[in-house]
Amino acid sequence: DNNELDDLIIARTDGTPTYNFVVVVDDVTMKITHVIRGDDHLNNTPRQIQLYQAFNYPTPSFAHVPMILGADKTRLSKRHGATSVLAYQEQGYLPQALLNYLVRLGWSHGDEEIFSLEKLCEVFDIAKVGTAAAVFNPEKLLWLNGHWIRESTPHQLLQITLPFLKKKGIEIHDTVYAERAIASCQEKVKTLVELADMSAFYFLEEITIDEEAKKKGLQEDGKKILEEVLPLLLKLEPLNAENISECLNKFAEENGLKLGKIAQPLRAALTGSMVSPGIFDVIAIVGKERVEKRIQKALVPSLSSN
Repeated sequence: DNNELDDLIIARTDGTPTYNFVVVVDDVTMKITHVIRGDDHLNNTPRQIQLYQAFNYPTPSFAHVPMILGADKTRLSKRHGATSVLAYQEQGYLPQALLNYLVRLGWSHGDEEIFSLEKLCEVFDIAKVGTAAAVFNPEKLLWLNGHWIRESTPHQLLQITLPFLKKKGIEIHDTVYAERAIASCQEKVKTLVELADMSAFYFLEEITIDEEAKKKGLQEDGKKILEEVLPLLLKLEPLNAENISECLNKFAEENGLKLGKIAQPLRAALTGSMVSPGIFDVIAIVGKERVEKRIQKALVPSLSSN
């Protein structure tokens, strides 16, 4: 009711208009029919409706959605982390993951968590948006991002990962090889930054073996395994995951070893890390030439001392 509102100021003493006046004129000019905004604007709505009525403008439909709060239940701000869409893009989040996450803040459709844009167009109903403020959960967003990475095709994944590879100084020349390499990592990562980091070894001429990999995979027993396994791998034709699995499992059985004991030195020599895609896939993708070159380089200290 009018008697519940204070007198509305529409212009300052210097003649410049205030927000509540400007936004009405702006929305009418743009033929806005629906205004959906945060509930921090709830107090402005009755004032703006009066202006629409005073000017005899058609009044749009208004809806107010709950605010997003940080984990400490205060209004989301920069101190809670990235709040810009571009910042999330730079951190390797996919548009569909961010959309999926944001739409679930304050809205639900049964127990479903995964929503594509097409699905949302079918089922979204603003009447089901709640009134309570939603708490932003970075871990939930990260989980959703991992899901949408796994849902991407190798071609899509390579295209959206290219900028992150470029930042690492990596240029892609063989897209077929690159798509296989990227696809082998997609089950293990949650952001495109992680994907670029994990897949980088596929594209580098010279890899650097980290200290953990040296310690766990390239001690004397690990190097001995590499010396014995290398000629077996080079004989395989074709060099595919199935043949590699059969070869390494047979070697493990004949030598009384667990497969992990063989995988560790291979992973260290071929990827430079103890965290990588499945070793059968790695060997099949990098190919015989890189396999031989990288294993020989890992064995150099051992060979030079004999």
